[in-house]
Amino acid sequence: MNAPAGIDAVSTERDRLMQEARAHRAAGRVPAALAVLARVQAEHPRFSRLHQERGHCQVLLGNAPAALDALHEAVRLNPSLPASWDMLEQLYRMGGDGDRAGLAAQRLATLRSLPPEVVMADSLFADGDLAPAEAVVRDFLQRQADNAGALRLLARIRMADGALDDAEALLEGVLDRAPDYHAARRDYAMVLLQRQNPRQARAQAERLLAHAPDNRDDLKLYGAACVALGDHEPVIDLYQRLLDGPTASGTEVAELRLWRANALKISGRTEEAVADYRAALAARPDYGVAWFSLANLKTHGFTDDDIGRMKAAAARPDLQEMDRVYLAFALGKAMEDRAEYEASWRWYEQGNRVRRRASRHSPEAAEACALATVQTFTADFFVAREGWGVAEADPIFILGLPRSGSTLIEQILASHSQVEGTQELTEIGRYAGELFGRDPDCGLPVQPEAAHWLSAAEVRAVGERFLAETRIYRRDGRPFFIDKMPNNFWHIGLIHLILPKARIIDVRREPVACCFSNLKQLFGTTNQEFVYDVDHMARYYRAYLGMMRHWDMVLPGRVLRVQYEDVVEDLDGQVRRMLAHCGLAFEPACLDFHQTRRSVRTPSSEQVRRPIGRDGLDQWRRYEPWLGPLKAALGDALTGYRD
Repeated sequence: MNAPAGIDAVSTERDRLMQEARAHRAAGRVPAALAVLARVQAEHPRFSRLHQERGHCQVLLGNAPAALDALHEAVRLNPSLPASWDMLEQLYRMGGDGDRAGLAAQRLATLRSLPPEVVMADSLFADGDLAPAEAVVRDFLQRQADNAGALRLLARIRMADGALDDAEALLEGVLDRAPDYHAARRDYAMVLLQRQNPRQARAQAERLLAHAPDNRDDLKLYGAACVALGDHEPVIDLYQRLLDGPTASGTEVAELRLWRANALKISGRTEEAVADYRAALAARPDYGVAWFSLANLKTHGFTDDDIGRMKAAAARPDLQEMDRVYLAFALGKAMEDRAEYEASWRWYEQGNRVRRRASRHSPEAAEACALATVQTFTADFFVAREGWGVAEADPIFILGLPRSGSTLIEQILASHSQVEGTQELTEIGRYAGELFGRDPDCGLPVQPEAAHWLSAAEVRAVGERFLAETRIYRRDGRPFFIDKMPNNFWHIGLIHLILPKARIIDVRREPVACCFSNLKQLFGTTNQEFVYDVDHMARYYRAYLGMMRHWDMVLPGRVLRVQYEDVVEDLDGQVRRMLAHCGLAFEPACLDFHQTRRSVRTPSSEQVRRPIGRDGLDQWRRYEPWLGPLKAALGDALTGYRD
C-alpha cells in the first residue's frame, strides 16, 4: 500500500541510495547494486531494508546462503518485513528445509492477517523512521480509533520520540479496554520506568509475572524496577537464575552478566563484579558498556591486551554509536592511569563529541529556567507562606553539581546511627515537572510561577506525598534519610515550601576540578546531559552559582554550604559542622565512613569505600594544557565560587 501523502516529502540520502540500488538491481546490474548497499551499510548498519535488498540481489546471483544471511539479518532488525519472510520461505523450501519454511510461512501469515497500515507503520518504526511511522498509524486510527494494536504502536512511537506523557496516556487507555493485553502492559511498565516511577513499574511487572512466572522479559523488567528502587541484592540471584536458564544469544548473556555485575558493584562485592564484567566481555568482546563499567570502578587497571582489544573494537566502522562512546571513555581512563594525559584527553574529547550528538540539553533553556525561578521564589513569596508544608524533619537533601563530592558527604552522614542513605531520588524533580511543566530539552520547569497558584493544602499534600513515596527506599527504620539528587539545587524553593524542616546541604567543588571531572565522566542516564560540552558545562556551573546565591539571599541560613576541599583538609571539623546542621550528635563512625557497608550507586562508589585522600584536588592540573577553553568559559566563577 502507499503511505499517506507527504510522508516522503523529505528525501534522505539513505533513501536516495536505496532507490539507486533498486534501480541497479532492476536493470540487472547486481554488483553495482551491492556496492551502493555497502555505502548505505557504512552509515546505517541497522537499516533492515538494506539487508532485505541485499537478499534480493543474492537471489539473483544464485547465492542462496548469502541471501539467507542477509534476509535473517533483515528480519532480526525488523520482524515486520513481509517480503523478507516470503523469500525466506521460498529459499528454505527450495533447500528442502520444511520446518524453517513453515516457521517463515507462519510469520508471513501473521503479518498478512494484520491491517497493512499497522504492518507498514511497525516496519518504519523498527527502522527508526518515527515521523513517517506516526503519520501512517494516525491515518489508520482515524478510521479505526479503537484498534488496540495500533494504539499500542502509536504509544511505542511516542515513547521512542521522548513523549512519555503521551505514551503513558495511550497505554492506560489501551489497558482500560484490554487489561489482558500483556504486551501493552509491558510497554506501560517501561514507560513508568522511564518516567522514574519504579514503584508502579514493579507492580506492573508483578502483575505480568503472576500470569507467566518464567517469562524472561518480565523477569528482566522486574529486575530493572528493583534496581531503580535501590533493591539490589535480590536481582543478583534473579540475573543468575536467568543465566542458568536457556539464553538466546551471546548478546543476552553479556547483558545479564553486565546487570548482575552492576548490582554486585553497588552492593560492595567488587571482585565478583569484575568477574561478571569480564564474563560479559567474553560473551561479547566489543561490548562497550562492559569495558566502560570496568573503567568506572576507578580502581581497576587495564592490561596491554585489554587496551589493544578496546582500540580494535573502537576502530570498527560498524560499531554502534553508544558502544563507541563507552569505549572512548574507557580508553580515556586507561590512558589516564598510564599517565598518557594527552592521549587520554583526546579519547575523552571523542567520547564527549559522539555522546553530544544525542544530547538535547539547551543551556539557553536552563538559563531561562533560572531566571523564571528567581523571579518566582522571592523573599516575599516565602514570608507569605511561612508555616506551610509538613513539619517532619526526616529528609536530608544533599545537592550541588555531579562530581562535587556529594557521594562522600552522603557516605559520611549515612555512617551515623540515626541516618539512612538511600540514593539519588527522583521524586522532587518529578513533582516539579508535574506542577510547573517540564522543558523537553533540559528537563527543568518551564512555568515555576505556577507556585503562586498552589494553596496551603496542596503544598502540604505534596510534602506528605514525598514522605509516603520515599518510604519504600527506607529499609533500616532510621529517623533521618538522605536524598542525594544533585539537580535538586534547582528546586530548593519547592523543597522549602513542602518540607520547611528538612535539612539541605550544598556540596561545592572548585570549578575547574568539578567541571573537568564531569567532562571525563559518562553518566548512565539523561539527567546530566550538560556535561558533554565544555561551554555547556561551564554555563551550567555558572547557573548553579547564580541559583545558590539566590537561595542564600531569600532563605538566609537555610542551606549549609560544604566545600569539598575543606572536607579533605579538615575532615573532623567539617563532619562536626554537618552533624550540627542536621541536629545530630557526633559519632566517630562518621570519620571512619569508608568502613560503612551500604549500597552506593554513583560513579564514586569505590572511592568512598576508601579513606579520604587528596588525589582529587589537583587531578585536573595534569590536563591543564587542554583546559584553556573551560577556564575562559567559567570566567569570574573561577574566583567567585566561594562567595
